[in-house]
Amino acid sequence: MSFASHPFRGPLFMVIATCSYVINDTLMKLATEGLPPYQVLMLRGCAGLIWGLPLMLALGYGRQLPLVFERRVLARNLAETVAILCYVVALANMPIADASALGQITPLLVLLGASILFRERIGGVRMALIGVGFIGAIMVAQPTMQGISIYAVLALANAVLCAVRDLAGRRIAAEVPGMIVAISAIIVVLLGAGAMHLATEQWVVPQTHHLLLLAGAGLFLIFGHFFIFMAYRVGPTGVVAPFYYFFTFWAVLSGLVVFGQFPNLLAISGIVLVVAAGLTIVVLDERKRRLVPVA
Repeated sequence: MSFASHPFRGPLFMVIATCSYVINDTLMKLATEGLPPYQVLMLRGCAGLIWGLPLMLALGYGRQLPLVFERRVLARNLAETVAILCYVVALANMPIADASALGQITPLLVLLGASILFRERIGGVRMALIGVGFIGAIMVAQPTMQGISIYAVLALANAVLCAVRDLAGRRIAAEVPGMIVAISAIIVVLLGAGAMHLATEQWVVPQTHHLLLLAGAGLFLIFGHFFIFMAYRVGPTGVVAPFYYFFTFWAVLSGLVVFGQFPNLLAISGIVLVVAAGLTIVVLDERKRRLVPVA
């Protein structure tokens, strides 16, 4: 069997995508140790464009470049912009594994949002699993008598806004390539980060190692966008989707190896609940799909 038709190709691409995104987050977190977070995000966006535009042209999407500013594409990417503006501040101030784990409730929120907005039936079991995922998120955030950390709130806001992004993405026409959507996201996030930097931060002259970190972050961001798009293109959603939760594995590994951080027992338990709830929903959906008789 050739690799082009291999059934593990979709899951492999998803594992590569999640690893690429976490490497991007790791490099950004390292850069925030010397630069303000919105400046980091802005410079990462510049690097992403430098890497991404040639790739887009190489893939033959040059004639579709105007779709970058298509109304529904922009709506989707405005939600992503606000999400990442929240996330980069959370990432700079909390362990990478915790910030990533809170983001893993996004698929659960998408289910809830689809039920409310599109009248899609959830059912009692899936609703219970969504509740389990939320409990897991609270265990990761670990509110105290003084309240929940503002950075945990920002990480949760990122998850909510990413769910809004994914729901808005359903409105984008099928003929709009994923790479075009990714380039549009980079441009819109770059503009949003630039505006926030000018409004709230002082420019800090980046050192050479900052530029190298952000050049690498931009490259791995493009890898993440490209491979997550390819994962869903070459593999069935039900097969590929469970590997989305490799985000958490890579984030815990990054926290341990790069930052010497490891989630405490309560956070680990919460991460397990979030991942288990999400995977169970995927498995139930796939089993239901297989049981539907073909007309």
